[in-house]
Amino acid sequence: MAELTISGDTHPILKDDYASEWMGIEVVALDDGHATIRMKLRQEMLNGFGMAHGGMIFAFGDTAFALACNPANPKPGEAGIDTGTITVASGVDINFIKPAFRGQVLTAVANRRASTGRSGLYDIQIYAADPGAGAPSAPQSAPAGAAPAATVPGGLPTDTLPGELVAEFRGRSRTISKK
Repeated sequence: MAELTISGDTHPILKDDYASEWMGIEVVALDDGHATIRMKLRQEMLNGFGMAHGGMIFAFGDTAFALACNPANPKPGEAGIDTGTITVASGVDINFIKPAFRGQVLTAVANRRASTGRSGLYDIQIYAADPGAGAPSAPQSAPAGAAPAATVPGGLPTDTLPGELVAEFRGRSRTISKK
């Protein structure tokens, strides 16, 4: 995995995010309205069936959502942790597609789909790959006829996937006053 690690230097909201630190989340890419993160599934992240606990998948997707919603370096007049406003979830939905297992590397790709005023809509795809299987550093090609991977601004071509799709997370955001 990359040497990028979670820190306040990567994004201000991660400075005191102890849950994401415990999960071992690594930031791969950040851009306006976009975030790509990854983590390795550990034994303490599994449920009684020996697969990733749904809450771990959800928390992982939620971190990617938060990073995509909140600019690391806000422009004047833009919401941001240092500007007195923050963007938070107003609602989310998650669909679990298939299980992920201990030792697999999860990659979440978050992209803004729409925004108007203080509201936004984000899609986050969560993929799982076995370590050493070529993903996520060298993504697998999408099967013939499969939908392309989420667009990664300035990053992965849309015909590559960082593993197999395990969950789809859709988030609705709202910018509020930071109190």
